[in-house]
Amino acid sequence: MKAHVLASACALALLSSAGHGDTPRRDFEIARDAVARGEILPLAEVLARLQTVHPGRVIEVELEISDDKMVYEVELVTPDGRLIEVELDAATAEILDYEEEDPS
Repeated sequence: MKAHVLASACALALLSSAGHGDTPRRDFEIARDAVARGEILPLAEVLARLQTVHPGRVIEVELEISDDKMVYEVELVTPDGRLIEVELDAATAEILDYEEEDPS
């Protein structure tokens, strides 16, 4: 799981236009700073909470802004092989949306 968390952390994507002055900030810096300010939960905590409701192997994580709130979008493969996407409020880890890929 730790390897998946690390790999997922590297996959974070935020607004590419956010930055300081002329030097754009990298996505992980934006996420790190938001966690430090207490605006969002750390990815590891969000994934741990998600695993209690939807266990599976995390394959992709994005951090986006949706309806003026930061949202973790997590794709995972369930133990029975289904691909699901779960959107969670990045500040609370509340599940906002759930989609299952159509196997056909």
